Formats: sequence, C-alpha cells, structure tokens
Amino acid sequence: MPGDDIERGGGGGVKSRTNNSYPSSSSSYLIEENETQWTSWLVPMFVVANVAVFIVVMYINDCPNHFHSRFQGKCVARFLGRFSFEPLRDNPLFGPSSATLKKLGALEWERVVHKHQGWRLVTCVWLHAGIIHLLANMLCLVFIGIRLEQQFGFVRIGIIYLLSGFAGSILSSLFIRNSISVGASGALFGLLGAMLSELITNWTIYTNKAAALFTLLVIIAINLAIGILPHVDNFAHIGGFLAGFLLGFVLLPRPRYGWLERQNLPANVSVKSKYKSYQYVLWLVSLVLLIAGFVVALVMLFRGENGNDRCHWCHYLSCVPTSSWNCDENQL
Repeated sequence: MPGDDIERGGGGGVKSRTNNSYPSSSSSYLIEENETQWTSWLVPMFVVANVAVFIVVMYINDCPNHFHSRFQGKCVARFLGRFSFEPLRDNPLFGPSSATLKKLGALEWERVVHKHQGWRLVTCVWLHAGIIHLLANMLCLVFIGIRLEQQFGFVRIGIIYLLSGFAGSILSSLFIRNSISVGASGALFGLLGAMLSELITNWTIYTNKAAALFTLLVIIAINLAIGILPHVDNFAHIGGFLAGFLLGFVLLPRPRYGWLERQNLPANVSVKSKYKSYQYVLWLVSLVLLIAGFVVALVMLFRGENGNDRCHWCHYLSCVPTSSWNCDENQL
C-alpha cells in the first residue's frame, strides 16, 4: 500500500489520526432531582455503524484476489479469506489498502476540490485504516461518549460528534494535499473539546473545579502533543477539538442551580433567569465564531487555497521534524 494514508492518529507506517487517552466524564457536579438522565443508544449505534463499515470495507478490499498482484500470497490472516488484511509492510494496522479506502470515500484534497466530491468530508469519518485503528477509536468513543449522552441526550451529543468530524475533515483538507485521511478521531476530539467548554460554562455547579480542569487540560495536551509525530493528521484533531469546544458552549450549558426546582423554592427566593449572564455571552460568541469558522474554511477549501500559504508555521502543528524522522507527507 502506498505511503499516502493518514489514519488520523498514530501508529505504524499508515499515516493516521487515531486518538489516545480520553476521560470518561468531567468531575462531579450538583444534581437536582428534576434533572433528566438519558439512556445512551446513539453512541452504541455509532460504534455498530463504524464496525459494520469496516467489515464492508474489508469485504470489498478482498486482499487475496484484488488487482494489486504484488500482494498476492502475502496477505495477513489468510484463513479469513477475502477479509484478510493487507501485508504489514503496507498497512501495519491490519486493514485494507489505500486504493480501497480511496474508492470508498477517504478524504483526498484533489477529489474534494477538483472533482467536486465534497461528500468525502463526511464519509472519511466512518472509515478506518485498520482493526487497531478502529478498536482504539471505538473504545474511546464508548469511554467518553456514553457518559456525555447520558448527561445531555442523543441530539446534542450527536450534533457535536458529526459537526466536529466534519470540521476536522475541513481543516485537514486545507493543510494536507498529498495524502488521504480516514478516521473518527476528529469527532472524538470534538467530544473532548465539548467536555472542556462544558466544564467552563457550568463552572459554578462543579464541586472539584480545579482538579477537573487540570486533569482535562493535561489529557488534551498529551493527545495534541502526540499529534505532532509523523504519520498523524493532527489538523483533523485540532479542527474537531475547536468545533467541539465552541459547540459545547452552545449546546451544553446547564441551567443555574435551582432553576429546575424553582417551584419548590420559598416564596422569598426567586431564580430570575434560566442561565447566568456569562453563559449567554459564551453562547453568543461561540455561535458567531462557529458559523464564521465554517463559512470561511469552506470558502477557502473550495477555492483551492492552501492553508499553509496563509500560515507558514502551521505545518509544525501536525509534524515536527527531527533527526529520527522527517515530515514528508508521502514518506512512510
């Protein structure tokens, strides 16, 4: 498999954008009796959908019989038949070939901009470069997604997941032109960003504020730092994180304490508004930045502009060259 895969994360010769450690939830907070606790079903459905897509991709890939004759007889786990994996020297993550990923919707700048295949900005989020990549992302999705869905419901978490994945694809396309990219970690970083903004906008109801914020910031820093390694699409991580961070202010503010049980409060105690003034300000500013960011980024992308021309140092956000490796996008 040619060295042009970005799996949105880490690991091996297949360029990637997998994620690493994510927390399951923020710190404990004050709970009112009337607060709704949701049953999580959307996140498990996302997991099932990703696994089903990977199975379909492997079925179509059909390593023993596809047209890349130099691979014949070298597939891994040949007892799986057409579900066997590409040779490890071509894909060390136990997955399909680059050709199959391109065919089925991997993110590729040339096809998105010049062949008008904008749908790849969405489909790439549901593709994974290998079973290792898939398992890592799905474990992280279960780890953080289920708790968030239980707290805020499937609508808001679903919107954050999908829009963050889309935002990660856009930023990746603006800065990476010579590689393909697949993976859900942009969406996962969006959930991580939403956790941070949710902690900030609901600051007053948390009981362990400093500990929760410090833990979350450390985890975010570690994951973004890993993204500067070669073969990792950190732009997808950053794009997803920024979108999720802003969406958290818009979709995840909690009513001020006492609002849900205001009818049970003494007559001389009143709660004037559902949210605090700073929550309204954060909501408005984040919504404006979110809309402006999507519009500007999409216009730049479909005009064929290269983000590296506008930001000459931004490539260091995705890879920092050292004596041990270089950052050539086509280099495995």
